[in-house]
Formats: sequence, C-alpha cells, structure tokens
Amino acid sequence: MPVSQPLSVREAVDIAKRGVDALPALVVRGEVSGFRGPNARSGHCYFQLKDEASSMDAIVWRGIYQSAGFRLKDGLQVQMDGRFNVYNASGKLSFVARHVELAGEGLLRQQVAELARRLEREGLMEEGRKRPIPRFCSRVVVVTSLSGSVIEDVKRTLSRRNPLVEILVAGCSVQGSSAPPTIIRALAMAADARPDAILLVRGGGSFEDLMCFNDEALARAVAASPVPVVTGIGHEPDTSICDMVADRRCSTPTAAAESVAPGIDEIERSINDRQLRLVRAMSSQLEGETQRLGTLGELARRSLEVRISRERLRIEALAQRRCLTDPYASYEDLSAQLELTEQRLRDAPLRSLVHRAQSLESLGQSLHVAGPQAWRRLGFEVERDGALLRGIAARMLRPHEADLARSAAALDALSPLRVLARGYSVVRDGSGHVMGDAGGASVGDTIEVTMARGSLEAEVKDIRLDEDVRR
Repeated sequence: MPVSQPLSVREAVDIAKRGVDALPALVVRGEVSGFRGPNARSGHCYFQLKDEASSMDAIVWRGIYQSAGFRLKDGLQVQMDGRFNVYNASGKLSFVARHVELAGEGLLRQQVAELARRLEREGLMEEGRKRPIPRFCSRVVVVTSLSGSVIEDVKRTLSRRNPLVEILVAGCSVQGSSAPPTIIRALAMAADARPDAILLVRGGGSFEDLMCFNDEALARAVAASPVPVVTGIGHEPDTSICDMVADRRCSTPTAAAESVAPGIDEIERSINDRQLRLVRAMSSQLEGETQRLGTLGELARRSLEVRISRERLRIEALAQRRCLTDPYASYEDLSAQLELTEQRLRDAPLRSLVHRAQSLESLGQSLHVAGPQAWRRLGFEVERDGALLRGIAARMLRPHEADLARSAAALDALSPLRVLARGYSVVRDGSGHVMGDAGGASVGDTIEVTMARGSLEAEVKDIRLDEDVRR
C-alpha cells in the first residue's frame, strides 16, 4: 500500500516485530550447526537450525539449556518448541526455544547412552568379566548376513592368514528392527558348533543402520555367550552396545578376522620361540638337577665316611675291652672270688663249732664238780644246743649257697670257653698277644688260633681291611 512518507528503520523493525509476535508458537525439527555456547557470561546458546533446504538462527536461553539434560553440538538432531522473535537493535529474526529435546539420531544416541550406562552399572562391560580369545583359533564361526561382500572378505582374510582355520557361517539379518532376534538365534547356533571364537560382523552404515546392534536383548546375549565373541561392526568411530560388551572389539570385519587368525609366519615364530624357551627351561632344569644330585652325592659320601669312622671307633673301643684283649683275666678274677667265697663258707660253721666245743669243754669241767644231777641237766642242754647249732649252721649256709650258685653262673657266662664254644676263636700273634685288628698282622706272619677244642698254628696268606684286599 502506498506510504505518505518514508519510515525510519526502527519503525520498519517494529512493524516486522509486531507481525512476527502475532505468529503462533511452533515446533521445529532440524540439525544443529555452527553451535556457539554456552556463552561464558550469559550462559545462552546460539546456533543455526537447518535442514536440506533452509536454515534459521536459533537461541536457547541458559535455563532452558540446563534443563534439557544433554549437550548441544553440531550435527545433533533436535526438536524445538518456541516462537520467532525480531531483535529490535538489528532487525534479526531468530527462533527462541521454550523447550528443546533430541530428535532423530540425537534421540537414538541418547537412548543408546542411557542403555550403555545401565549395562555398565551391571558389570557387563568390565574387563575382568570378558574372556580371553585363544591366540591360535582352529575353528571360527562368522555371524553376519549371507548377502553382501562382508562374508567373502572375512573368509578370504581368514584363509589367507591361516589356511588351517575351519570357517563356519551362521546367517542372520544385520539391519532393521527385526534383526536382533535373528542375530540372537545365530549366536546360539554358532555356540553349538563349539568354535574357539565367534565373529559378529557387519559392514559400515549410518547410525540408524547400525541401531540393531544397540538392542538390549542382543547385547545381553553377546555377554552371556559361552564362546568368546569378537565384534567388527561398521567403521570407526562407530561403537555399538554389542562392541562394548563383546570379549574383543575390532574396528572393521577384516580387523576382526585378522585378530583370530595370526599369519603362518607368526605361528612359526611362536613355535620356534616356544621351542627355544622349552630347550632353555629343560637345560636349566637339567643343570639344576645335576647340581642337586652332586650335592646330595657329596652329602651321602660325607655321611657314609662319618658313619664308617664312627663304627671303626666303636669297634676299636670294643677291641680294647679286657674281656677281648685278655679273656682269661675276668675268668681268673671270678675264680679267685669264688675260691674266697668257698673258703668263707667252709670256715664259718667250723669257727662256730670250735667256739661251741670250747664252751662245752668248759661246761664239762664244771660238771665234775657239780655231780650227777648237774650232768643230766647239762646233757639236756647239750642236746638242745646241738639241735640249735645244727639249725644255725643250716641257715648260715643257705644264703652263701645261693651266692655261690650265682657266681658260678656268671663265671660260666663270661668264660672264654663258653664264647669259644659258640664258634668264636682267639687269635694271638707270635708274641702271644691277643690280636683285635687284622691291620696288626703282615702277610707271612705266624699266628696261633685258639678254639673251643684245641688250637692251631697258621700262616697269614692275605689281609682284608673293609673293602680293600692287600696280598
């Protein structure tokens, strides 16, 4: 419409602002771009909200941003509830958010992050729970789609690295909401084959394409698998929940295949290294056992020498006993003691009888004076005393007879004749001295051998000391 006079900039901006303020509140979805914030002084956030065709300035005040529960950044899909506003000072149009939330991939990422935190609290991502992967796998099951190039790349890599590896395949869907149940069934089939490892792999794709590997049920199946699981899902920097709970995570399917199939040259090096370590260990153990046996042998030799020396000293001490050096000495001592005992036994009653006879003679002289009556009384006393004397003599002889019997038995036990009667003999040198050591004789010496019945004279032909023989 025609204007009577031109407007000032302020007036024009005010007209625009009134028109914009009359617009209703809107809900807008787009991608964050050119993010700046939060501002160091105000805490507000400024960025562009765009789609494939357009973009607009957007503002999120500090309080709204703090209550959002996530951090805004470039590339994040968000949904904003707010109104357009015209800034008076610059006439700039901006969309001011009253509420902001994640949308599209951003929302999915938030959900994945929440699931990851929950599973982490349960311990499913702890390294201590994860099982080691055998260094050399002889059987591997690949869980992936049967269509596409991934399965062929993995099989080719495994065969090239180690042709001895047995490769099995469990097919499944690897994209879409229906994929997790098929992957879970494929994992169970793979475990039934009792492989050394399971490869769960898929080629690259968008975040939405890989969302099936962020499924909670699938993640728990991977963690509970009785066979170690190696993942190779998508490409860096993609990391799914299955990657987090798997026993080993690789960046690509090819890397996963290489991790379970070392090259033949690496296997040869490992075998050579182990063989070398085994030889060294055996040599070290053999050397240690040799030293130990040498030490034990030396200890045994010393112990034997000490024992032989002790026995030699004992034998020499026995040889010095009087019963062996002069066997007749003990016999002569006991004989003299026996004769003395016999003499005492013979003299004891005689002395008593002499004493009683003297008493009787004295009494007889008294009887001549006393008369017949005294004779009769004295006769009775004599008979009584005689009986008493005989009893005393018998009692005195009995203990001496027992002593005599014991002495005779001891003398007989120590008698050289009794020892000789058991097969032993006494050897004397040319001077008549008893010999207790063969080392005291020389070949050609004449010796006298006394036995139980008789003696003989012999000539020394050879001498044996311990194990040595001198001729």
